[in-house]
Amino acid sequence: MSETTTGASYAAAGVDIEAGDRAVELMKEWVKKAQRPEVLGGLGGFAGLFDASALKRYERPLLASATDGVGTKVDVARQMGVFDTIGHDLVAMVMDDIVVCGAEPLFMTDYICVGKVHPERVAAIVKGIAEGCVLAGCALVGGETAEHPGLLGEDDFDVAGAGTGVVEADRLLGADRIRTGDAVVAMASSGLHSNGYSLVRHVLLKQAGLALDARIEELGRTLGEELLEPTKIYSLDCLALTRTTEVHAFSHVTGGGLAANLARVVPDGLHATVDRSTWTPGAIFELVGRTGRVERLELEKTLNMGVGMIAIVPQESVDVALTTLADRGVDAWVAGEITDRGDHGTGAALVGDYAG
Repeated sequence: MSETTTGASYAAAGVDIEAGDRAVELMKEWVKKAQRPEVLGGLGGFAGLFDASALKRYERPLLASATDGVGTKVDVARQMGVFDTIGHDLVAMVMDDIVVCGAEPLFMTDYICVGKVHPERVAAIVKGIAEGCVLAGCALVGGETAEHPGLLGEDDFDVAGAGTGVVEADRLLGADRIRTGDAVVAMASSGLHSNGYSLVRHVLLKQAGLALDARIEELGRTLGEELLEPTKIYSLDCLALTRTTEVHAFSHVTGGGLAANLARVVPDGLHATVDRSTWTPGAIFELVGRTGRVERLELEKTLNMGVGMIAIVPQESVDVALTTLADRGVDAWVAGEITDRGDHGTGAALVGDYAG
């Protein structure tokens, strides 16, 4: 074979190692902002290190873990060319699941899969993840960026993440703590969060043909800005509740909607009733329903309808819970109660009509 013959190479196959290295350099400053004192080492190692001796203060520490992604919301980010908000969504979807059991978020790792590495774009995504970790009180200890040419288009990407938290065994929250008469306290969502975007995109972008840069008067901004509103991160708010008053359970309202997610923490023999008249869903929910002629029950099992997190607390804890959340800037209200099952059956249900 001639010495001048050019053989196959990784770069020729579509993988740019140099671009990947540049992306790592660009993201380092953001990862440094998402640290905890228990984190050892820096970015670039094969594994993230967390000093587990910090858990010695627990008598019986239970580790909680979760993993999730952002779903088809990433396609809205791609079309908008805005990449530094979906990281907040990723952290929220992972860490707000972890805090449901009362666990303190400790650390997180991410996975970013792209068709082609655009260093600035990858760095922007990591920037958002790091900012989200700060809001959740956890560290970003590592991650992976994978380039998949031929499998994904050059502008296509997806993100996923996994997180770990810790809770003292005797402070573990859940269905076994819930009692008849407990109050269902709702915490407002920041919008759609990161669920139901397949329906939302189908209705608003495909069926109605709305443009992402179109200003929608009832939203007070462009459609794209509304759809990219970051998911509210409730982790530190929930932990504040557990420190200031008695909490029996939390429920993170994600895929499946409010009733289905609340039912996941309601014990056998009890029922959660949520009164729609206690709040008015945001304009985006009405827009999707009206534009797509989506029935209310279909909306409610797909979207959060304005409630992103639920706390179930004894009646005597309600005032402190609402005050604590208000002091932290969280819009919250009593939306329902826990009752004996009666004729309702075990689980949860929405009753009445929305206010407004």
